[in-house]
Amino acid sequence: MTQKNDNPADPFKKALAEATHNRYAPSGSMARELYEAMETARCEALGARDMPGTAGNIDAKIGVEADRLGYAQISDRAQAPLSTAAGYLIRHLATGRTLPAGAQNVMELWQGFIEEQAGGTLENLQAKLADQQEFARFARQIISDLGYGDQLGDDPDAPDDDQQDDAQQDQEEEQDPDSQGQDDNDEDQAEADPEQSQDQQQDQAEAQISQDESADDDMSDEMEMPEGDAPLDPPPPAPISDADPNYNVFDTQFDEEIKAEELAEPAELERLRAYLDQQLEPLKGAVSRLANKLQRRLQAQQNRSWLFDLEEGILDAGRLARVVANPTTPLSFKMEKDTEFRDTVVTLLIDNSGSMRGRPISIAAICADVLARTLERCNVKVEILGFTTRAWKGGQSREKWLQDGRAQQPGRLNDLRHIIYKSADAPWRRVRPNLGLMMKEGLLKENIDGEALEWAHRRMVARPEQRKILMVISDGAPVDDSTLSVNPANYLEKHLRDVIAMVEKRKAVELLAIGIGHDVTRYYERAVTITDVEQLAGAMTEQLAALFDSDPRARARVMGMRKFG
Repeated sequence: MTQKNDNPADPFKKALAEATHNRYAPSGSMARELYEAMETARCEALGARDMPGTAGNIDAKIGVEADRLGYAQISDRAQAPLSTAAGYLIRHLATGRTLPAGAQNVMELWQGFIEEQAGGTLENLQAKLADQQEFARFARQIISDLGYGDQLGDDPDAPDDDQQDDAQQDQEEEQDPDSQGQDDNDEDQAEADPEQSQDQQQDQAEAQISQDESADDDMSDEMEMPEGDAPLDPPPPAPISDADPNYNVFDTQFDEEIKAEELAEPAELERLRAYLDQQLEPLKGAVSRLANKLQRRLQAQQNRSWLFDLEEGILDAGRLARVVANPTTPLSFKMEKDTEFRDTVVTLLIDNSGSMRGRPISIAAICADVLARTLERCNVKVEILGFTTRAWKGGQSREKWLQDGRAQQPGRLNDLRHIIYKSADAPWRRVRPNLGLMMKEGLLKENIDGEALEWAHRRMVARPEQRKILMVISDGAPVDDSTLSVNPANYLEKHLRDVIAMVEKRKAVELLAIGIGHDVTRYYERAVTITDVEQLAGAMTEQLAALFDSDPRARARVMGMRKFG
């Protein structure tokens, strides 16, 4: 029997708990997921400890959820959400209880990494568990230890400007206590002798005016100080790159992130799409076979489930005898339930540089087309992005640099163009013509891979899906003549390596790459190099199929492959 709680303090406590939770919540998506998972685990652990009868119910709830998500079959920690594993680990350490099989599997996959990064902080778990505010600080420290400190946002415990002003005023009053006492004495004296106080007030007013004029003169002197002598320098600008704070860009005002349909008229897109289809007519049969193979492998991973006892649908064979005996018997039908094929989004990031012109970009475009259609049938969302520059030889950024006096080592010196061919939520039938834009004369120019990869990663991290896969298709190292002519020769290549290291360390996104004619395995941990562009379709389908393969040996065999064909 549920006992009614008439305690009037409960609504206040609930509001206070929500306010504390929101105050310490991080701003970044991955950090927020970790924070929410650990706070949920704390509440469950306290409930299991204070009310032992609920512990079994909580275990059952966790077990059902883990089974539904297929956590027991996972053998690669990249397939398991880090936030979920962190929540499981907090609950296990707080209660000492063994988790259900699927949850235990996910926790063990990540446990070594979490304890290696945040083991010292975790030692204080028991002391922080009962105090929500202390635990929130504890959770933020864990998030920082795991490499997501840049997503925490402002420190909620830092005093704001008003508090600092009040504290400074209190300190001044402590240092000069006579000033306040003198004011009080003046007021008492004014009440005792009105005539005398009037004369004193006039004198004080004249003295105050002279002090104000003197202060204005001092302020004007301060305002006329040379810029180099200013008492407070402006705060430094935020770094351009999360992966490398020292990576510099001369000017970002000419960069653009643009949808494909904004770079050409609808009629031109249709014409370019028709041209693309014509170019790839000889490959259509082979590509279609690969698409069907990928779809079969993906759909084989889906667990079929049915809804029974329906008024209409497919006749349930188990109820056949009853229907024969009485044809009017209701609730004798069944229907297959729609199931999500794992909560997944796939992003294809395609190099739109000039070296991809001709057959490579045509093959890349048609493969993106086929993969998007195939994955959409399997309820996997797909995003297709491209990257290039707006101009050759630096564009408006270089012109501005020349006008401003040619600063030494200005950083990236070209105008970026990041193209959205298909957003993850857009139906394929609506954006199909957009890939024809890759056939547009003059579109393909320079390639600055590091910033493009960081852009695609930021877009993916902001997505709500649990599993995120980013596939890069490129034909070599980043090249921009304008930038490399005034910076160290490895400037863009170093930034690309730094971005890849950041993505692979954070593990919020599974990263893999396909190199066309050039070895990209020197940059990416999971990569395939193909020697003929016609092998691209097979390489893409094999790589994606391997990611969804339930057999760990088959997955490891494909992911370990370094050369295709």
